[in-house]
Amino acid sequence: MRLVRIGAPGAEVPAVLGDDGVTYAITGLTDDIDGAFLASGGIERVRQAMTEGALPPLNATGRRIGAPVARPGKVVCVGLNYRDHAEETGAAVPERPVVFMKDPSTVVGPYDEVLIPRGSAKTDWEVELAVVIGREARYVGSPAEALEYIAGCAISNDVSEREFQLEYSAQWDLGKSCETFNPLGPWLVTLDEVGDPQALGLRLTVNGDTRQNGTTKNMIFDVTYLVWYLSQYMVLRPGDVINTGTPAGVALGLPGTPYLRDGDTVELSIDGLGTQRQTFSNA
Repeated sequence: MRLVRIGAPGAEVPAVLGDDGVTYAITGLTDDIDGAFLASGGIERVRQAMTEGALPPLNATGRRIGAPVARPGKVVCVGLNYRDHAEETGAAVPERPVVFMKDPSTVVGPYDEVLIPRGSAKTDWEVELAVVIGREARYVGSPAEALEYIAGCAISNDVSEREFQLEYSAQWDLGKSCETFNPLGPWLVTLDEVGDPQALGLRLTVNGDTRQNGTTKNMIFDVTYLVWYLSQYMVLRPGDVINTGTPAGVALGLPGTPYLRDGDTVELSIDGLGTQRQTFSNA
């Protein structure tokens, strides 16, 4: 299934996209697509209602699409998780996942405006596979068990300000948690429909020019390993988002390639997960 939230910021309506191309409201089943919905078997309730034909259609034409998960408790990010990306940035290939956190309030809709921070000279793009946790993951026994804890996947743009991230502090947070720096969506695609999360193509263009064209099969640490690994150090709760890393092709790794400027347009896509498009504007 493809779950979606439609409407103005803070007033999104939860919905599901049918195989017939129709959008159906699920407001009779839940107030929102959030951690409580995922933890309480919400996906199964929606699937059953779809099977029974019990959901009313929703006119989504021309309406804003919000992030497919409301108010994630945390956004956990994994850096340098593609060998080609580590190499292009001059970093050593990590022996263990490089983990950092991103302010959850950075999460915005997939077509929302993204703000270039004041004083920024190096705002960068990163197409990533986002994993959404479906039930509490605490000391997961093995990577093989990790799929049981995943609700689904979405596209994430892990927008980064490289000066803030790498030159202003020993921590990455300053360059990762600027407002609007994590467009997510358009859909939360349930894991049964995603298929193999390690067989997805990722693409990103800037003003129509291809910058990133990779595949999740080239992750250093795969999705199940990451969920298992993170659960050994923190409790992953329903609705939490994991950004799993980006392939080569970011501005940081392409000498002479300009960073993002006011008016630039970025488009992202991942196989089966839809497409994002953002215009960048000065804050």
